[in-house]
Amino acid sequence: MFYGEYEHKIDRKGRLIIPAKLREIFKENYAEKFFVTRGLDGCLFVFTEDEWKLQEQKFKALSFTKSEARRFNRLYFSGACEVTCDKQGRVLLPQYLKEYASISREVIIVGLSTRIEIWSKDKWKQFYDSSKDTFEETAERLFEV
Repeated sequence: MFYGEYEHKIDRKGRLIIPAKLREIFKENYAEKFFVTRGLDGCLFVFTEDEWKLQEQKFKALSFTKSEARRFNRLYFSGACEVTCDKQGRVLLPQYLKEYASISREVIIVGLSTRIEIWSKDKWKQFYDSSKDTFEETAERLFEV
């Protein structure tokens, strides 16, 4: 559903323009609102409402008697917020999420099938540079028969 890599900037009011191609996908799927939360590896995760509900069911199934499950759910759900695009396709990211992802101005928006990730440009570059040379090796390990 979501694919590609897009470079954008946060404006002076803290808003991020969602790329037009991704906004079209939201419209095609009747997704008027979506959820942003703390992601893994220092980025933000963005889900449509339908995908958020699927993820929520998985995480609610984790046993609250396990400390790791409690810790994860606390950070994941307490960081979540519901957002909608304004008429110009902008969303306001809460300051606490921008701080978590080290986002100040320049961001990279990455489509990953069922979710979108928002990265600070510097963190994305670090991730990409450290991962690109092992891409084929990783594929071989993950998809061994």
